Amino acid sequence: MVGTWINLGTVLVGGTLGWLLGERLPPRVRQGAGWGVGLVTLVLGFRLALGTQHLLVLMLAVILGGVLGSLMRIANHLERLSRRVEGLFSGRPLAEGFLTASLLFCLGPLTILGAIQDGLFGDWSLLGAKAILDGVSAMALAAALGPGVLLSLVVILGYQGGLTLVARLLSTSLAGFSPESAAAVELSAAGGVIVIALGLSLLELRDLRPANFLPALLLAPLLAQLIRFLP
Repeated sequence: MVGTWINLGTVLVGGTLGWLLGERLPPRVRQGAGWGVGLVTLVLGFRLALGTQHLLVLMLAVILGGVLGSLMRIANHLERLSRRVEGLFSGRPLAEGFLTASLLFCLGPLTILGAIQDGLFGDWSLLGAKAILDGVSAMALAAALGPGVLLSLVVILGYQGGLTLVARLLSTSLAGFSPESAAAVELSAAGGVIVIALGLSLLELRDLRPANFLPALLLAPLLAQLIRFLP
């Protein structure tokens, strides 16, 4: 869990600095910071998505994942949860910052692969690199969207820390899961598509409700394994 604790620290420091600084910046500057994160998020998303080795797997995972997520109303449930949390605080709305930061910090392949590597081998180098990126992003997001970004700490601890603990408990069965495996590659590609949707939202171009595509992260590695049995 060392990598997750470091990640929490960088997001806390970066988000707090961004929040305090953002209140003293003109709205146009905070908006520019949000757009900057949005552009970099798009670049990251396309880079990950284009790494797919089976376009059919990626397409099916995203389509079916989007359908399942819409039927499950994942985005609505997350927004409702964030509104309840928001009711505990005063000031500017927290929902947008909470959802955006939670998705951005937890969807990338570094989260899953880094957590698994930390759990299997105690190697937190990937999560250390992720922590630096997340700290910078948290500062920019908090300057643009406010203190809701800091609420993502709970999601990072529960999701990323939980993956590390699960990997440690299931170390034998996960030993064959590596960044080069087909399942990991397609998982990263599906995450990239969701990151693209998130980037479009940050740039205020189109709200595709990225959270509804989260089931694609489960479907992509499963489909990647199934396609191996096709003639």
